[in-house]
Amino acid sequence: MRHLIDPLDFTLEETTKVLDLADRIAESPEVYSHVADGKKIATLFYEPSTRTRLSFESAMLSLGGKSLGFAGAEQSSATKGETVADTARVVSCYADIIAMRHPKEGAPLRASMYATVPVINAGDGGHNHPTQTLIDLMTIRQRKGHLDHLTVGFCGDLKFGRTVHSLVNSLVRHPENEFYFISPEELKIPDYVIEETLKPNHSFYKEVTSLEETLPKLDILYMTRVQKERFFNEEDYVRLKDTYILNREKLNLAQPDMPVLHPLPRVDEIVSDVDQDPRAAYFDQVQNGKYIRMALIMALLEVPDPLTGRTVL
Repeated sequence: MRHLIDPLDFTLEETTKVLDLADRIAESPEVYSHVADGKKIATLFYEPSTRTRLSFESAMLSLGGKSLGFAGAEQSSATKGETVADTARVVSCYADIIAMRHPKEGAPLRASMYATVPVINAGDGGHNHPTQTLIDLMTIRQRKGHLDHLTVGFCGDLKFGRTVHSLVNSLVRHPENEFYFISPEELKIPDYVIEETLKPNHSFYKEVTSLEETLPKLDILYMTRVQKERFFNEEDYVRLKDTYILNREKLNLAQPDMPVLHPLPRVDEIVSDVDQDPRAAYFDQVQNGKYIRMALIMALLEVPDPLTGRTVL
């Protein structure tokens, strides 16, 4: 039995196989509409979510399965003091696979230690968001045709941005990728990402503050919102939330084929008129989220691909 807690839980070869399966599902979704008949996913979301929770549920429904779960800690026995470990044991009796989002780093990992079914980390605090990483990789590969030799700029909240940390962890496994981290001092990329990921892989990186000066150098721009829910001080949030705003004027500084990614939700960091630019890729990410999660459910439940007759993992 396998879990997905960290993007690196899958080897590079396994990750590629999941991406390939997601591409096949996107091309022929009807072929996969009954591969998980009778299976159930439990979505245990201790934090609010729109895209992640609904796409997991939609993914299982699109495979022929069913979903159950809760959409807030207040709707669970956590309010009575039940531990994550006990919840994992209990829900394993009701479902074939679990997707968990939790504000505390490491909670899905703990759940996986006690669950008797596969557990997927759907985001744990500011730590990791491995399914979003797979979505990002799928979208980049669609837009650029490859995942290596890319110059990637991450902009905004790089301190608490779990999607940023997860994607960097994955992209360093591909050769000759370079990284620009665009943020104010208060929200810069954590030291542990630099010391434990970038330096050991001898990856080029540069921490900068100017989006305008960096845009012409980039093959990919990954925007993030400043996350109000991660701040203890309202004044700090208000001061930093509008530090970077991408509009059509700034986008004109970028290469004509530079996709703009964003894990969503956005607030003000991407002006709505950018949506009409062909480089806007964030709604493609949303659509890819369903296909990636369909592929991941199949992989972890060891469901054979009807087109190849083989399982992914």
